[in-house]
Amino acid sequence: MENKIVVAVKGVIVNDGRVLIVKRASNDEIGAGTWECVGGKIEFGEELETALIREIKEEVGLNVTVEKLLYATTFKTSPTRQVVILTYLCRSEVTDVRLSVEHLEYLWATKDQLKQLLHQGILEDFEKNNVFSIQELL
Repeated sequence: MENKIVVAVKGVIVNDGRVLIVKRASNDEIGAGTWECVGGKIEFGEELETALIREIKEEVGLNVTVEKLLYATTFKTSPTRQVVILTYLCRSEVTDVRLSVEHLEYLWATKDQLKQLLHQGILEDFEKNNVFSIQELL
C-alpha cells in the first residue's frame, strides 16, 4: 500500500476571549464524537490561508480574519497515512455559527472548557506552542 501525506489547516478562532470548537459527527472515520478546532484538508494548488478561510466558511458559516501561523504538527492515523496540520490564529467578529453535517455541535469555549474537552494530543500541542498564553485568549 502506498504511503499518503494529507495536509490540513485548522483555525483557533477567537471572539471575546473564547475559542470556537466543534464536535465531529459520530459516523466520522477518524475521531468520531471528539472536539476539535475548525478546519480541513487543503485542495491541490490552494493557498494555505485560502483553504482555511474556505473550510471555516463551509464547516461553521463564519467569515474570519487569519492573523498568524501558531504551529505545525504531524502524526500518523495509520501505518501508511500521515497528517500534517498547520494551525492558525483567526478572529471572528460574529458568533453566529451554522454547522455543516460534519459536526454535531459547537461551543465558544473558555480556556478551562478547552482543557476539559479537547483531545489530549491537541492540548499537548497547545501547551507546547503556548497557545493558551496568546493575548487574545487572556
